[in-house]
Amino acid sequence: MELIDYLNTHFVTRAHLLAACATDSARLDACTRAGTMPAPSYRLKVRIDCASFFGDHVEDHAIDWYARGYVDWLRMLLDGADDPYAVFAARYRAALEAQPLRHALPAPELAADAHVQSEWRHFIAGTYGLCTRTGLPEDVAAKELAIRVIRALTDDGRQLDGAGRERLAAAIDLLDRASSPFAPHERARSSRGRYVDALRP
Repeated sequence: MELIDYLNTHFVTRAHLLAACATDSARLDACTRAGTMPAPSYRLKVRIDCASFFGDHVEDHAIDWYARGYVDWLRMLLDGADDPYAVFAARYRAALEAQPLRHALPAPELAADAHVQSEWRHFIAGTYGLCTRTGLPEDVAAKELAIRVIRALTDDGRQLDGAGRERLAAAIDLLDRASSPFAPHERARSSRGRYVDALRP
């Protein structure tokens, strides 16, 4: 039941998403088909075997789980956002610009059109709903920048000086804030497992 507890704590079901946005499945599905609403990050297939005085009963269900931040994203879509990709790109770039760590690793490609478009595709696929706390552009940008800095400082195995250790600690802290806790069965293989758990003393 650890997985169910994790999902209940960090995600919302499709039914909860619809209720929170005061909308219906048809409108959510239309946004998803249009490529503007992220897909669910998890889908559980649940089989219920029930035995009672009246006999046996079996039900099969599929339950979709969305990042909690997608409530705000869907509300924005329902309010008639003209160009959701432009909103994503602007928020992503603004979040990068606001991070002090951006000076630790000059990486202009993070804000380049091709990279932002790639991030958008992962966002729409629901990937960032799984691996960031909110699933929203601000956490996507923070996660991407933090991982780039951590890799730049650790990949070659060199000994870091005091400033390097401070930058590494700041990048790990940023990733910790932006990254989801991850489901129990995923954590060891996740970016959190590799770059936060493994690198913190």
